[in-house]
Amino acid sequence: MRRLAIVTASVLLAACSSGSSDGTGHTSGADGGVADVNASDTADASTGDTALADGASGDALASRCNVASAMVTCAHDTLSLSDSVGMRTIAYATPLGAPPPSGWPAVVYFQGSFVAGDGAFAGKKSDPFGIYALALTVKALLDRGYAVLAPDASNNGTGFWETNIPPYATSWSGSPDDVLMQNLLAAVGSGKFGSIDASRLYAMGISSGGFMTSRMAVSYRGKFRALADSAGSYATCSATCNVPTPLPSDHPPTLFLHGDADNVVPMTAVQPYVDALRAEGHQVSVVTDADAGHEWLPEGPIAIPAWFDMHP
Repeated sequence: MRRLAIVTASVLLAACSSGSSDGTGHTSGADGGVADVNASDTADASTGDTALADGASGDALASRCNVASAMVTCAHDTLSLSDSVGMRTIAYATPLGAPPPSGWPAVVYFQGSFVAGDGAFAGKKSDPFGIYALALTVKALLDRGYAVLAPDASNNGTGFWETNIPPYATSWSGSPDDVLMQNLLAAVGSGKFGSIDASRLYAMGISSGGFMTSRMAVSYRGKFRALADSAGSYATCSATCNVPTPLPSDHPPTLFLHGDADNVVPMTAVQPYVDALRAEGHQVSVVTDADAGHEWLPEGPIAIPAWFDMHP
């Protein structure tokens, strides 16, 4: 039996860019309030079924995703954008039905090392790194009324994000990943992904993509409402972590998800980040799973949409 612990201001860990890629209980914000996130309130983690978010239209039972006995698949489209040295693919999907007047809120998913962005839209129970739970999370987000955009890292998604790799860790502006992000944000604003509300963006990622998720707070201030960092830590950290302070004053509320048995990156690598966020009064919540290793947690399909719903 899986043993779940949800610990506020506890430790979570990040996956090195150079390493492998890749029912909840309670979450707590910086104000000390606790919100129940039970399967009966939000979703069945085995299917990812959820109600549509406020403002969404259509049949709540309709979905872009299909869940079979051991596999989930989500229909999606692709778009290519430049990173200044080549083209990158962005896999994306919008919810079914008519969008809200201002457009769909959108979640940008950052892949782990070596597993391309479109890998988030399909997963088998036998897949490594919790990819099945990741695909269920994508389904849950789409069903709740969030668009999902999944850009590839370098080398057609076979590489990793360079947020914590010299020289880009300290010289980010103009790097290929930065150019890609600038072009992605511009494409959102110009409607290339469909009707998206550019004022309601969220980010989530695993492993190398967890570090990249933190980069959204550091280098794209004011663009993202909330973050969900799976097996990741501060933007420039790796297996160890020295967090520069003060952190951005507008750092988005951040949910950390981490397996206690993650041996790829020690859990101690995220503790300085969590501690710094808490010390400066930012909203933080931590989900841990005693039986999970370096993977997308099975709690993700419930915990992540609930976290984003708390920060509209």
